[in-house]
Amino acid sequence: MDPAGPSAGLIAGLWWVMLAGAAALTLFVLVLLAFSWGRSGQEAATGRVWTLGLGLGLTLPVLAALVGYGFWVGERILPRDDGALRVTATARQWGWQFTQPGPDGRPVTTENVLYVPAGQPFDIEITATDVIHSFWVPRLGGKMDAVPGRINVARLTAGTPGELEGLCAEFCGLGHSAMRFSVIVYEPGAFPEIDQTATAAGRDGAEAP
Repeated sequence: MDPAGPSAGLIAGLWWVMLAGAAALTLFVLVLLAFSWGRSGQEAATGRVWTLGLGLGLTLPVLAALVGYGFWVGERILPRDDGALRVTATARQWGWQFTQPGPDGRPVTTENVLYVPAGQPFDIEITATDVIHSFWVPRLGGKMDAVPGRINVARLTAGTPGELEGLCAEFCGLGHSAMRFSVIVYEPGAFPEIDQTATAAGRDGAEAP
Protein backbone atom coordinates (compact mmCIF):
# COMPACT_ATOMS: atom_id res chain seq x y z
CA MET A 1 0.00 0.00 0.00
CA ASP A 2 3.09 2.22 -0.05
CA PRO A 3 4.53 1.53 -3.52
CA ALA A 4 8.10 2.51 -4.34
CA GLY A 5 7.99 1.49 -8.00
CA PRO A 6 5.61 1.35 -10.97
CA SER A 7 4.86 -2.38 -10.65
CA ALA A 8 3.79 -2.03 -7.04
CA GLY A 9 1.86 1.10 -7.97
CA LEU A 10 -0.13 -0.78 -10.61
CA ILE A 11 -0.88 -3.59 -8.16
CA ALA A 12 -1.92 -1.11 -5.48
CA GLY A 13 -4.18 0.63 -8.00
CA LEU A 14 -5.81 -2.69 -8.88
CA TRP A 15 -6.36 -3.36 -5.16
CA TRP A 16 -8.09 -0.02 -4.68
CA VAL A 17 -10.27 -0.56 -7.76
CA MET A 18 -11.32 -4.00 -6.49
CA LEU A 19 -11.99 -2.63 -3.01
CA ALA A 20 -14.18 0.18 -4.39
CA GLY A 21 -16.02 -2.28 -6.63
CA ALA A 22 -16.61 -4.72 -3.78
CA ALA A 23 -17.89 -1.90 -1.57
CA ALA A 24 -20.26 -0.68 -4.30
CA LEU A 25 -21.61 -4.19 -4.91
CA THR A 26 -22.08 -4.77 -1.19
CA LEU A 27 -24.00 -1.52 -0.83
CA PHE A 28 -26.13 -2.38 -3.86
CA VAL A 29 -27.02 -5.81 -2.44
CA LEU A 30 -27.96 -4.27 0.91
CA VAL A 31 -30.22 -1.75 -0.85
CA LEU A 32 -31.92 -4.57 -2.78
CA LEU A 33 -32.36 -6.53 0.44
CA ALA A 34 -33.97 -3.56 2.15
CA PHE A 35 -36.17 -2.90 -0.89
CA SER A 36 -37.45 -6.48 -1.01
CA TRP A 37 -38.12 -6.81 2.73
CA GLY A 38 -41.82 -7.42 3.45
CA ARG A 39 -42.93 -7.65 -0.19
CA SER A 40 -45.83 -9.91 -1.18
CA GLY A 41 -45.37 -13.15 -3.13
CA GLN A 42 -46.35 -11.58 -6.46
CA GLU A 43 -43.99 -8.63 -5.95
CA ALA A 44 -41.25 -10.97 -4.72
CA ALA A 45 -41.49 -13.07 -7.89
CA THR A 46 -41.23 -9.94 -10.04
CA GLY A 47 -38.36 -8.74 -7.91
CA ARG A 48 -36.48 -12.01 -8.44
CA VAL A 49 -36.69 -11.67 -12.22
CA TRP A 50 -35.55 -8.04 -12.02
CA THR A 51 -32.70 -8.88 -9.67
CA LEU A 52 -31.50 -11.79 -11.82
CA GLY A 53 -31.45 -9.66 -14.95
CA LEU A 54 -29.72 -6.72 -13.27
CA GLY A 55 -27.36 -9.08 -11.46
CA LEU A 56 -26.09 -10.56 -14.71
CA GLY A 57 -26.20 -7.23 -16.50
CA LEU A 58 -24.12 -5.57 -13.78
CA THR A 59 -21.68 -8.26 -12.69
CA LEU A 60 -20.55 -9.52 -16.11
CA PRO A 61 -19.27 -6.11 -17.33
CA VAL A 62 -17.64 -5.47 -13.94
CA LEU A 63 -15.87 -8.84 -13.95
CA ALA A 64 -14.82 -8.40 -17.58
CA ALA A 65 -13.39 -4.96 -16.78
CA LEU A 66 -11.47 -6.31 -13.77
CA VAL A 67 -10.04 -9.21 -15.78
CA GLY A 68 -9.05 -6.85 -18.59
CA TYR A 69 -7.38 -4.45 -16.15
CA GLY A 70 -5.59 -7.39 -14.51
CA PHE A 71 -4.15 -8.48 -17.87
CA TRP A 72 -3.17 -4.86 -18.61
CA VAL A 73 -1.32 -4.64 -15.28
CA GLY A 74 0.30 -8.04 -15.67
CA GLU A 75 1.59 -7.27 -19.18
CA ARG A 76 3.45 -4.22 -17.87
CA ILE A 77 5.42 -6.18 -15.27
CA LEU A 78 6.60 -8.90 -17.67
CA PRO A 79 10.31 -8.97 -18.56
CA ARG A 80 11.28 -7.88 -22.07
CA ASP A 81 14.31 -8.29 -24.27
CA ASP A 82 15.16 -4.60 -24.34
CA GLY A 83 18.64 -4.53 -22.82
CA ALA A 84 17.52 -3.80 -19.25
CA LEU A 85 19.84 -4.50 -16.33
CA ARG A 86 19.75 -8.18 -15.36
CA VAL A 87 20.55 -9.49 -11.89
CA THR A 88 20.21 -12.92 -10.29
CA ALA A 89 18.76 -14.00 -6.94
CA THR A 90 19.57 -17.46 -5.59
CA ALA A 91 17.65 -18.58 -2.51
CA ARG A 92 18.67 -21.21 0.00
CA GLN A 93 17.82 -22.13 3.56
CA TRP A 94 17.90 -19.43 4.88
CA GLY A 95 19.42 -16.61 2.90
CA TRP A 96 19.77 -14.93 -0.48
CA GLN A 97 22.74 -14.55 -2.80
CA PHE A 98 22.59 -11.79 -5.41
CA THR A 99 24.77 -11.22 -8.45
CA GLN A 100 24.62 -7.83 -10.14
CA PRO A 101 26.90 -5.64 -12.29
CA GLY A 102 29.39 -3.70 -10.17
CA PRO A 103 30.69 -0.16 -10.73
CA ASP A 104 33.12 -1.39 -13.41
CA GLY A 105 30.54 -3.59 -15.10
CA ARG A 106 31.94 -6.83 -13.76
CA PRO A 107 29.61 -9.07 -11.72
CA VAL A 108 29.48 -8.49 -7.98
CA THR A 109 28.08 -11.14 -5.62
CA THR A 110 26.53 -10.15 -2.30
CA GLU A 111 24.75 -11.95 0.51
CA ASN A 112 21.29 -10.71 1.54
CA VAL A 113 21.87 -7.29 -0.08
CA LEU A 114 20.76 -6.37 -3.61
CA TYR A 115 22.00 -3.18 -5.31
CA VAL A 116 19.89 -1.65 -8.10
CA PRO A 117 19.84 1.80 -9.76
CA ALA A 118 16.90 4.13 -9.20
CA GLY A 119 14.45 4.77 -12.02
CA GLN A 120 15.81 2.02 -14.27
CA PRO A 121 13.93 -1.22 -14.95
CA PHE A 122 15.79 -4.41 -14.13
CA ASP A 123 15.04 -8.08 -14.70
CA ILE A 124 15.77 -10.39 -11.81
CA GLU A 125 16.39 -14.08 -12.43
CA ILE A 126 15.11 -16.04 -9.44
CA THR A 127 16.05 -19.60 -8.52
CA ALA A 128 16.80 -21.78 -5.49
CA THR A 129 19.25 -24.48 -4.50
CA ASP A 130 17.20 -26.60 -2.07
CA VAL A 131 13.45 -26.06 -1.54
CA ILE A 132 10.87 -23.65 -2.96
CA HIS A 133 11.24 -20.08 -1.70
CA SER A 134 9.56 -16.87 -2.86
CA PHE A 135 11.22 -13.55 -3.71
CA TRP A 136 9.24 -10.50 -2.64
CA VAL A 137 10.00 -6.83 -2.10
CA PRO A 138 6.56 -5.56 -0.96
CA ARG A 139 7.08 -1.94 -1.99
CA LEU A 140 8.28 -2.98 -5.46
CA GLY A 141 5.79 -5.78 -6.09
CA GLY A 142 6.66 -8.73 -8.30
CA LYS A 143 6.41 -11.60 -5.81
CA MET A 144 7.67 -14.73 -7.54
CA ASP A 145 8.61 -18.27 -6.51
CA ALA A 146 12.23 -19.41 -6.42
CA VAL A 147 12.15 -23.02 -7.62
CA PRO A 148 15.15 -25.40 -7.64
CA GLY A 149 16.26 -26.20 -11.18
CA ARG A 150 14.15 -23.43 -12.72
CA ILE A 151 14.75 -19.73 -13.42
CA ASN A 152 11.79 -17.37 -13.10
CA VAL A 153 12.23 -13.80 -14.30
CA ALA A 154 10.46 -10.71 -12.95
CA ARG A 155 10.77 -7.09 -14.06
CA LEU A 156 10.94 -4.44 -11.36
CA THR A 157 11.79 -0.76 -11.08
CA ALA A 158 12.69 1.16 -7.93
CA GLY A 159 11.54 4.76 -8.19
CA THR A 160 13.85 6.66 -5.86
CA PRO A 161 17.11 6.02 -3.96
CA GLY A 162 16.82 4.48 -0.53
CA GLU A 163 16.70 1.15 1.23
CA LEU A 164 13.85 -1.35 0.90
CA GLU A 165 13.13 -4.58 2.72
CA GLY A 166 12.65 -7.92 0.97
CA LEU A 167 11.70 -11.32 2.29
CA CYS A 168 10.89 -14.91 1.48
CA ALA A 169 7.12 -15.23 1.09
CA GLU A 170 6.99 -19.06 0.98
CA PHE A 171 7.38 -21.16 4.13
CA CYS A 172 10.65 -23.00 3.64
CA GLY A 173 11.68 -24.34 7.06
CA LEU A 174 12.39 -23.30 10.61
CA GLY A 175 14.45 -20.28 9.55
CA HIS A 176 11.82 -18.89 7.18
CA SER A 177 10.86 -15.92 9.36
CA ALA A 178 14.46 -14.64 9.38
CA MET A 179 15.01 -15.07 5.64
CA ARG A 180 15.06 -11.38 4.76
CA PHE A 181 17.24 -9.15 2.62
CA SER A 182 17.80 -5.49 1.82
CA VAL A 183 17.52 -3.69 -1.51
CA ILE A 184 19.83 -0.69 -1.78
CA VAL A 185 18.54 1.68 -4.46
CA TYR A 186 21.28 4.04 -5.62
CA GLU A 187 21.52 6.97 -8.01
CA PRO A 188 22.45 5.77 -11.52
CA GLY A 189 26.20 5.97 -12.02
CA ALA A 190 26.90 6.18 -8.28
CA PHE A 191 27.31 2.55 -7.23
CA PRO A 192 27.70 2.53 -3.42
CA GLU A 193 30.49 0.84 -1.54
CA ILE A 194 29.45 -2.69 -0.62
CA ASP A 195 28.96 -3.24 3.09
CA GLN A 196 31.25 -6.24 3.60
CA THR A 197 30.23 -6.49 7.27
CA ALA A 198 26.58 -6.93 6.38
CA THR A 199 27.53 -9.37 3.65
CA ALA A 200 29.54 -11.51 6.04
CA ALA A 201 26.74 -11.38 8.62
CA GLY A 202 24.31 -12.56 5.97
CA ARG A 203 26.52 -15.54 5.17
CA ASP A 204 26.84 -16.48 8.85
CA GLY A 205 23.14 -16.00 9.53
CA ALA A 206 22.18 -18.29 6.66
CA GLU A 207 23.75 -21.31 8.36
CA ALA A 208 21.09 -21.68 11.02
CA PRO A 209 17.54 -20.49 11.76
